[in-house]
Amino acid sequence: MTECNRKEIHGREYYCTVELTLNVIGGKWKPIILFHLGNVGTKRFGQLKQMMPNITQKMLTQQLRELEHDGLVHRKVYAEVPPKVEYSLSDFGRTIMPVMQNLCRWGQSYEEKFRIAPASMAEAEREQLFLRQEGGNQ
Repeated sequence: MTECNRKEIHGREYYCTVELTLNVIGGKWKPIILFHLGNVGTKRFGQLKQMMPNITQKMLTQQLRELEHDGLVHRKVYAEVPPKVEYSLSDFGRTIMPVMQNLCRWGQSYEEKFRIAPASMAEAEREQLFLRQEGGNQ
């Protein structure tokens, strides 16, 4: 087994590259922002906000700044009144899209697998259903 040494990039401490990756793209909103920018292309702040109605303006601003700081999102400011700002994936940011597409496919599989369990079912009953399905798939 190899020894894990502490490393640091952009003020983030990590011990393995999976931890670093999750630090950079993890959280509730960053993957969704990356997925939208990767699939629909360049968007203005208001357009992104409309695509994610449950995110607050403050949180969207913060997440976009962090993604820009980490080199995944490009922010283009136009010298206009009122100011116009557009967000797009950077060249490096586009390299995450195969991962995001796999996450989407995994989510679709998860949704299909568990859609059969009614929301009213007790957690223990859903777990038993899951275990029975897993046993049948082996």
